[in-house]
Amino acid sequence: MEIPHHLKKLYRHWPDHTAHPPSSPLSTNPLLINIVTFATTRQRIWENRQFGQTPPYTSDPILQQYRFCNIYRELDRQTIAIHSSLSPISDFPTWLLNVAFHRFVCQPDTIARTGLLSLDPKHNLQVIAHLTNHSRPKYGTAYVFPISAIQTSKYPTREQFFCLYLPQVIPTIAKTISSFRKQSVQTALNQILPLFGFNLKFHWTEILIDVAYQYPELIDLYALFPVGPGATPVFSRLEIPDLNQLILTDFPYLTYNNHPVYLSAENWEGLCCEFRKYLNLSAGLGRRRKFI
Repeated sequence: MEIPHHLKKLYRHWPDHTAHPPSSPLSTNPLLINIVTFATTRQRIWENRQFGQTPPYTSDPILQQYRFCNIYRELDRQTIAIHSSLSPISDFPTWLLNVAFHRFVCQPDTIARTGLLSLDPKHNLQVIAHLTNHSRPKYGTAYVFPISAIQTSKYPTREQFFCLYLPQVIPTIAKTISSFRKQSVQTALNQILPLFGFNLKFHWTEILIDVAYQYPELIDLYALFPVGPGATPVFSRLEIPDLNQLILTDFPYLTYNNHPVYLSAENWEGLCCEFRKYLNLSAGLGRRRKFI
């Protein structure tokens, strides 16, 4: 399916992601075939919703009932909301600061009420006041911020850490990222986390994905990508080192100007995490988040 017009305009990386055609035929590994079947069904659900079909969108009982992330993260509502709110910002350090703010808060509605951060400390005093007094729940649960990581620092609350510490450290990190040329997420993390001073690898992985969506010349999502704990059980069973080289002949790729948007290492990592959830729910295990 062709990418909707508003999403074509929202992200800058689409042309780059049509330029990575896979080169290896799909393995006969039964687990991999099941993963691709799951991915195909999940992508078809997204298509069916776009076409205005009424539920059920699939005959799969697990995918009918429970929530799963999209195969393409760019289609997720929170990611769309974040990039939509930041599209007018032109200078990279300020843009990066507010991407980080969004990913740490994990609740776009909260930031819509508190306002964005600035590199001007005086402005941020207003933001921290709004954030501190904001009614609860003000933080999202998708990317839970580990409060224990900052409790012994000079900024022991989330409000202080987000509004006072981030504006101090982000300019240095932005300068480092600006020097990258098609850097892998894994290598970028190795350079950024020491500068950041806190080992928030998961959150910075998310932020670097956002960077790749708008600045594909800096970050390459087809290069070495970290495998999170949610995806590790599936990856360890696959034993296929370079999944984004696999040719998926029947997969309903998104298309950009009629060219397929090929699955990247980032897509595969998220897909394996979602497939693990699918296996758990099929076995009557795991968190039961109902499909909306």
